[in-house]
Amino acid sequence: MTEQVRKDLESAVERFREMLIEQYERNERIEKEASGAVASEEASAKGPVRIGFAEGDGIGPIIMKETIDVLTELLADELEAGTVEFVTIDGFKIERRLELGETVPADVLEQMLACDVILKGPTTTPNAASGGKNLESANVFLRKKLDLFANVRPVCVPEEGIDWTFFRENTEGEYALGSRGVRLGDEMAVDFKVTTRGGSERIARAAYEFARVNGKKRVSIVTKANIMKKTDGDFQSICLKVAEEYPEIETDCWFVDIMAANLVNTDIRSQFEVFVLPNLYGDIITDEAAQIQGGVGTAGSANIGSRHAIFEAIHGSAPRMVEEGIADLANPASLMTAAVMMLRHIGLTDKANSLEAAVAKADEELGAKMTGLPGGASCKEFANIVRAYK
Repeated sequence: MTEQVRKDLESAVERFREMLIEQYERNERIEKEASGAVASEEASAKGPVRIGFAEGDGIGPIIMKETIDVLTELLADELEAGTVEFVTIDGFKIERRLELGETVPADVLEQMLACDVILKGPTTTPNAASGGKNLESANVFLRKKLDLFANVRPVCVPEEGIDWTFFRENTEGEYALGSRGVRLGDEMAVDFKVTTRGGSERIARAAYEFARVNGKKRVSIVTKANIMKKTDGDFQSICLKVAEEYPEIETDCWFVDIMAANLVNTDIRSQFEVFVLPNLYGDIITDEAAQIQGGVGTAGSANIGSRHAIFEAIHGSAPRMVEEGIADLANPASLMTAAVMMLRHIGLTDKANSLEAAVAKADEELGAKMTGLPGGASCKEFANIVRAYK
């Protein structure tokens, strides 16, 4: 072992110690909030619901423009009455983030905190391998900063009996500490994964509460607890403990590799309803599920915490389409589906149902042509059909 490796090892041990203390204290805060030991934030003065729009990078401005135009027509009465207010969030662009060296610039975060809910376009995550600064994912940053612990992703294919809702833990697992791994010389690299009791309990309770309120009869816990016996083992056992509070709901446990196979097994997949998963597995499995629905371009996502909520498309910023000059062919269905979830979250259920039906109609008429390739249908064409049916 070289002297440099010894120094790297000592540094890694100290960093790991700091992370353990940080995550332990974080778990204490979560548990205090859950128990009511921490005073809840004072309710804001009554006023309009402030919807913030952050267009993001790449194809983001294209799909966001069409989505805002649709929402402007759909919520015309609310906007005129002043019960809803639209807010444009400026400065949240990859070029500016790189220039400042900040994942989310302070002024952007301030604008977001002033909104009740946010509809967010896809963002580019730069890395050293692509020649850019190795900034943290903006999505991961916001989920941690705003404590958006529940990533909720619905997938629905009625003709195949599929009506799934995924509850992905959003603030722990590999993603929470993934940018803080260590290297020992050039020979070894280690990343970290964290599971806390407080974090696992609250995502489990969110899934079971959703199941109870929506009349669902089955919740499936997905882990790799047979191998990751500490982290995934704890996640599974904590979820099972929460499940005891919901005796009317059937609970089963699956390993993530088997569940990946189950989702493409047409004999059994329609039997699943609600899923609860740790962070990394939730990311992978929900992308697979979205592909079954018609691709990640069709799926929306909600990131919900006790005080804040961000709704977004689950796909990336598609820089290839921008580089090839075909960004106008991007499918806005995912962002519009996220807007449906946002409208439900703020209590505009009828408007949400109207938009959901219109998006489904547009997908029925034009979905097969939304290829994102030359000759495919355009974002505006899709949006025009939505406008006609909403």
